[in-house]
Amino acid sequence: MRPFHANIYWQHFFSLFLLIPCLACQTKQPIQQPNFVFILIDDLGWNDLTCYGSSFYETPNIDQLAAEGMRFTDAYAACPVCSPTRASILTGQYPARLNITDWIPGSDPKDQPLLGTKDQHELPLHEVTIAEALKEAGYSTAFFGKWHLGEAGYYPEDQGFDINKGGHWAGQPASYFYPYKNDRKRWDVPNLAGGKTDEYLTDRLTAESIAFMQQQQDQPFLLYLSHYAVHTPIQSKPALEEKYQEKAATLPVLDTVAYSIERSSITKQRQDNPAYAGMIESVDESIGQIMAYLKEAGLSENTIIFFTSDNGGLSTLPNNRKSPTAVTPLRAGKGWLYEGGIRIPLIVKWEHKIPANSVSKVPVISTDFFPTILEMADLPLRPTVHTDGKSLMPLLIDREDQLERAALYWHFPHYHGSGNKPSAAIRFNDYKLIKWYESDSTELYHLSDDIEEREELSNLLPATKDALEQLLINWQKDIGALFPKENPEFE
Repeated sequence: MRPFHANIYWQHFFSLFLLIPCLACQTKQPIQQPNFVFILIDDLGWNDLTCYGSSFYETPNIDQLAAEGMRFTDAYAACPVCSPTRASILTGQYPARLNITDWIPGSDPKDQPLLGTKDQHELPLHEVTIAEALKEAGYSTAFFGKWHLGEAGYYPEDQGFDINKGGHWAGQPASYFYPYKNDRKRWDVPNLAGGKTDEYLTDRLTAESIAFMQQQQDQPFLLYLSHYAVHTPIQSKPALEEKYQEKAATLPVLDTVAYSIERSSITKQRQDNPAYAGMIESVDESIGQIMAYLKEAGLSENTIIFFTSDNGGLSTLPNNRKSPTAVTPLRAGKGWLYEGGIRIPLIVKWEHKIPANSVSKVPVISTDFFPTILEMADLPLRPTVHTDGKSLMPLLIDREDQLERAALYWHFPHYHGSGNKPSAAIRFNDYKLIKWYESDSTELYHLSDDIEEREELSNLLPATKDALEQLLINWQKDIGALFPKENPEFE
């Protein structure tokens, strides 16, 4: 037996004691904040994706994103047109609170019974954006694509983004092919020089986005990819347009009308436009490339992806003008407060956190992204900033079937080129009320029974109509909403 030596024993004991904290330091890594990829598609209709019911458009990559995350059936844009919704996403506030209630600068016709309100033509610099909040927390932030929230001085780089490629005052490119302009409308898309002939804008923005992610090291990032597609001009890559021309030729003859009447406008009833379908497929390819890069770089597990639209699809236009897409069974489209103008796709993926292939039927809206992202990043909420937003974490993580919120609201005191007139709306549970200011009238619908909004219930449920109208009026007073006025020169 070897003799016991007390001194040697205590030396080993203290050596082991000193080693324990070092081992703890090696095994306990700091919690890494997640990256965010926020993808915003312009004018994407509620059912412009296969996973939302389209049988003409092909979106396998977006369908895969939905299969790996949560798909929302009752997601809404904060406005039926682009600029207000974009401001709402960035600030967590309703457009009427910001007084950005129309696309910038809007049309403001002077030959109608009412005059639209004088709203702001830029997102004020004093408003705190989600990019600024994340940047303060150490995030690298980058914006690619459509901005449409003001002139120079109010661009993404003035609102918390370190990088801006493509974002400026215009709401659409003059062309989707490099150099993204034409002789009639010289809307130069900024910071995208050096492209190749016939380079497609959707592809270029995707490549720039991936290049940004490749440059990131240990710093968490916010990538805000705001595609100009699928906004007009309706331009597809030729090969894709040809593919869908052949597909459209195989469609059966419609057993109903191709266009339905919506007041003074007409609404497209079937998805069959080859060029628009090609644009959709290019967007789908973009999402596939983003997802593939995240997987190859080992970033999928710690990167949260949001995919959504800024308003409903362009399905309704006046003067017998033909729209590029259809959002049936929803009524009307972009520019209207019927479901076709405000109900949109929303998919959120967070690997190992959000259950795969899950679906939420809870009504949510654009204001909700700001607090949701803060909570995902384990940052303090800012209720005085994102005043109107609710974090979606109870739905995404806890699989709850409701949010603590009384109602959703819309305020659109403008005429729109789609034929819509000044209006406002409220959704309370399954009931939805629309108020029309020109006629001083209301319409009431029950969406779970009537998603097409055809059975008007005001006369059957006058108490419900009155209660919802009063809630809408109270909300408008609370946020300081502005209203259209009578036009003294209208005859």
